[in-house]
Amino acid sequence: MTGRPGGFVPGADRGTAPAPTDLALPVAGHKLLTGADGSVLRVADLPADTEWAPLGTLDGVPAWAAEPAGADELPGRWRGWASLAAEAPQPLATLAGRALTVVTWRRTHRWCGACRAELADVPGEPARRCPDCGLYVPMRLSAAVLVAITRPGPAGRPDELLLVRHSYGPTGLWALVAGFVEAGETLEAAAHREVGEEVGLALAGLAYFGSQPWALSGPNVLLTGFTATAADPAAEPVVDGRELVEARWFPLDGLPAELPPAYSISRWLIDATAAGAGR
Repeated sequence: MTGRPGGFVPGADRGTAPAPTDLALPVAGHKLLTGADGSVLRVADLPADTEWAPLGTLDGVPAWAAEPAGADELPGRWRGWASLAAEAPQPLATLAGRALTVVTWRRTHRWCGACRAELADVPGEPARRCPDCGLYVPMRLSAAVLVAITRPGPAGRPDELLLVRHSYGPTGLWALVAGFVEAGETLEAAAHREVGEEVGLALAGLAYFGSQPWALSGPNVLLTGFTATAADPAAEPVVDGRELVEARWFPLDGLPAELPPAYSISRWLIDATAAGAGR
């Protein structure tokens, strides 16, 4: 629509009621309801008494989330965020992730943790406030870092990339070292700490790559990617034995097939590192 920002723009304005043609993202647990053909539903497709929460706009069209009663009886197709992210354009996948985040947050932050009163929405903000004690409860994000670490390969060979296998999640994948940021820590400090803890390596040349909301690891996770080189090219990784079960250097022209999905920032980092080696 002319005059409206394109892509996904987050928002929390409840000042206007949902219109029948607005986008609708019903949530049940960790799944979202779409049409049988995978299309995004409209507000008119859901029962009239549905309680809606604002998400923002997608290409200028308002979008709303809900956790409808009788979810199993609704027509359509329930899909996980990973399925949507693998097939949908990035702005739509981001919107779906926000729907999961908003609905989960509203369900798990209904009561005041200080005085047990029922929280009230703060107009125009993704936040709630206690009417009795005034406790302010914003919708918080959990930041995580992941690092693509390279080192020079043997003489005449391409650079190498460090890949690891985790003890949880899709254990068959070769992925990047990653971990959550702790309170009082910068993103850069977290990257150095996680790499040191998980594989025992020191980093040099740490550089920011980009970020991605990541609903697969939790409804409020923001992944931040970095590139770096091993401070000691001769150092070998030593896994922590808890989160990681294996860590290996791979030549950039011989990466394994079992890599993270193409829609993930982990894969973007791996692909960009491999592509940069060819220039």
